[in-house]
Amino acid sequence: MYRRLSTLIVALLALAHVSAQTDRDFNQIDENGNVSRRSENFNKHSKDTTQHKEIPKGLYTWTIDRRFGDVIPTEPDTLSHLFMNTTFNSGMYGDYNTTGSNYTARLSRIFIDRPYGDYFIFTEPYSFVNKKPDELLYMNTLSPYTSVLYDNCGDKTNGEDHIDAKFAVNANKRLNFGFDLDYAYARGYYSNQNVSHFNGTLFGSYLGDRYQMHFFFNAAHQKASENGGITTDDYVTHPESFTDNYTESEIPTVLSKNWNRNDHQHLFLSHRYNIGFYRMVKMTDEEIKARQFAKESMKEHEAEKEQQDADKKELRKEKDTKKPTGRPEGAKVVGKEPQRDALDIAADTTRIKIDDQAAIDSLNRLQAIQDSIDATMKREYVPVTSFIHTLDISNYNHIYQAYSTPTNYYQNTYYKQGLVYGNDSIYDQVKHQHIKNTLALALLEGFNKYVKAGLKAFVSYEHNTYQMPELENGLLLWNKWKEYNLTFGAQLSKTQGKTLHFNLTAERWLSGADAGDMTIDFSTDLNFPLFGDTVQLAASAFYQQCNPVFLQATYHSKHIWWDNNFDREKRSRIEGMFSYQKTNTKLRIAAENIKNYTYYGMSYDLTDNGGRKNMTAGVYQEGENIQILTAQLHQNFRLGPLNWENVITYQKSSNKEVLPLPDLNIFTNLYLKFKIAKVLGVELGADATYFTKYYAPDFCPAINQFAVQKNEASRIELGEFPFIDVYANMTLKGVRFFLVMTNVVNNGANHMKFLTPHYPTNGSVIHFGVSWPFFN
Repeated sequence: MYRRLSTLIVALLALAHVSAQTDRDFNQIDENGNVSRRSENFNKHSKDTTQHKEIPKGLYTWTIDRRFGDVIPTEPDTLSHLFMNTTFNSGMYGDYNTTGSNYTARLSRIFIDRPYGDYFIFTEPYSFVNKKPDELLYMNTLSPYTSVLYDNCGDKTNGEDHIDAKFAVNANKRLNFGFDLDYAYARGYYSNQNVSHFNGTLFGSYLGDRYQMHFFFNAAHQKASENGGITTDDYVTHPESFTDNYTESEIPTVLSKNWNRNDHQHLFLSHRYNIGFYRMVKMTDEEIKARQFAKESMKEHEAEKEQQDADKKELRKEKDTKKPTGRPEGAKVVGKEPQRDALDIAADTTRIKIDDQAAIDSLNRLQAIQDSIDATMKREYVPVTSFIHTLDISNYNHIYQAYSTPTNYYQNTYYKQGLVYGNDSIYDQVKHQHIKNTLALALLEGFNKYVKAGLKAFVSYEHNTYQMPELENGLLLWNKWKEYNLTFGAQLSKTQGKTLHFNLTAERWLSGADAGDMTIDFSTDLNFPLFGDTVQLAASAFYQQCNPVFLQATYHSKHIWWDNNFDREKRSRIEGMFSYQKTNTKLRIAAENIKNYTYYGMSYDLTDNGGRKNMTAGVYQEGENIQILTAQLHQNFRLGPLNWENVITYQKSSNKEVLPLPDLNIFTNLYLKFKIAKVLGVELGADATYFTKYYAPDFCPAINQFAVQKNEASRIELGEFPFIDVYANMTLKGVRFFLVMTNVVNNGANHMKFLTPHYPTNGSVIHFGVSWPFFN
């Protein structure tokens, strides 16, 4: 499977490259900034007209707001710092719990960084590989852009492979489209642990003066083998207690031949029509270079055309051997050419007579100055009012499948008949369709110096359909549930300028299944200079009173079943951040209160042989208030080539029984940063992750969720183990590559190399990765 997909991706890229070289068609930008197609197919001399000119490499990237499609400028994915950590699902700073292998389910240990729940709970744990329209980098490029990322470790038996190929091209200066093919596969160092994810994404954007559009389509297939953890942790924590030495793949696991599968598709379209006016603004340096490139190309094209015309003229002369010998016989000259009267010429007031050479030179200088200004200016459209429509469609199909299940593993069995394929003991299936339309009217900021903020009003309608088994009078049926919601809201925001920004958004559910729900979100930042650098003070706050999502209230399967009637969950948070670039300091402080906190929990008993029995899982709600206090410090130090980066997070949960969090989470990175031959950038060092002991959430394969350990007799604490990686991270002319050995401590320290109970992490493994961008 992997070989076929890899071959397909490489073939597509090769085909695109060969096609580009065969047609020799590429974008050019003329002196007006217009992008057009240029072809060299008719260059009879096959001259390379760009061999002495630099092809423009301007790449502009942005993300969008999912509700309105607003453009949010961002940096391209070209940073080399900690590049290797971006390929691990444990996160940039190692703050995610996983089930041991890469690309598996994950959950952040930092509570304020956990996203709010989505409608379809079964794909949430795969946030590392999921593609979303508001997280995609949309592009506008002066030349066709291709980027290939590849990283791997291990071998064909237990290794990991990941390839991500992106392509984007502009049809003109407004229209861009591209694709993203992403395939990740981990075989797993422990038994029954392989996982694979395939994502295919098409995207496009049109940024016109009056009409703007963003398009996104994604199709994903996810398959993960579930082993339920190893039978006993002693294989890892006390290997000396066994007479035989066990390799990782020989350690027995609780489950085998169990899989979670997800197939989902997403269609997103956000477009708007603007009403406004034009004004002249200065171009960026990249746009000026592109215009100069276009002018040079045009001059060469005109010179080549003149040469072709001269060649054709010379050819006609050679063919035309009969030349005229004089005036034809009988030809007559009739009259004389009409002459203008001298008095009329003297009375012509449309001409300006300049006798002084100094005046002529002055006018020429003024014209040259104006031409120089015009060469760096462009006409910009300033929108005043926008009419916005956003369409968001998602389709999900989840299957939990088991060929075999240990005896008495589940506490409950709700039905024995139903869908069975082959020798399946479990075939649980859930389907979900989500359609949402949003209409908005916006009065935009910036069209007038007195209008300092923008205002939007919006209305949304969403329709949800769920399908799963249902029991009626002892009969198993395939049932369908339908829900709808109608909401209204408004947004007041200021995004322009450098000093002050803010955003206030409120939404109310007017009718439907969640009528009465409400959310209020506010964020602001203030930027000002201090001692030669910039200080940023930022704050955010929100208040939410929302019903739990449908699948937290209703879920039916063979061994896990719940029908809950929950109250609204009420959450309020206030957060502040201080950032000072001169000292490389960033401090976050947040306080949150939750009433009716909704969470997943699971319970089981341990057997004498290390297995599990009487396993059950469900969704629970804590009626009392829970407070969470968080303080996080980012502090970096530098002394010459030596750098020391630190992220220290302190958390305190008032109810650790239902919301367990580590009190202290530390990420530290000590590295040397230097260049070789002034072109090869190198980061050579080691990073480490450490957190204090706590009752980390377990993982329940049957619902594909991290869940609180509910059984005090079987729950365990994790933590106080240093996860240390040693790495070499390099960049050369835009190409990034790394070599890293993960978990170098492995069987040292207290041997507790677990992020999730009974799911040990991989041992010391060497990873390699490279990211290569192309402009053609």
